[in-house]
Amino acid sequence: MRHTLSVMVENEPGVLSRVAGLFSGRGFNIESLNVAPTLEKGVSLMTIVAEGDEAIIEQIVKQLRKLVPVITVKDLTEVQSVERETVLLKLNAEDSKRAEILRVTDIFRCKIVDVSCDELTVECTGDRGKIKAIVNLLGRFGIKEIARTGNVAMKRSMQMD
Repeated sequence: MRHTLSVMVENEPGVLSRVAGLFSGRGFNIESLNVAPTLEKGVSLMTIVAEGDEAIIEQIVKQLRKLVPVITVKDLTEVQSVERETVLLKLNAEDSKRAEILRVTDIFRCKIVDVSCDELTVECTGDRGKIKAIVNLLGRFGIKEIARTGNVAMKRSMQMD
């Protein structure tokens, strides 16, 4: 099962390598990893997406909590949360296909961020399902390049049962 972990860490050199080393040392794969500073000085938030059964994820969480630069670890899979990812897609966009590409990107509320004679670069933000759908739909036009940010996530303020 896919798990999203929200990990607060001290913002200091080597933290990323220690966290990544924990995963690689135990043979766990990181599906995506996103790190950025928080409002609190000297603290960064890592959003780590990893796959594994409950025992593996529990082991990952326990090991992360033992690392000195780690402040908190939350498994957002167990609570209601908001997850978003941004993707950039460079597409083949000959004149005959541009109108259809623009219709599709409009439906998904994407932005055209770069244009050339035969290419369009599209930016799209959304949850995993939306990103998967837009990549599949635009794939038939010919995706030349793709860049994804990986998930960022936070717990919803109101938790409903």
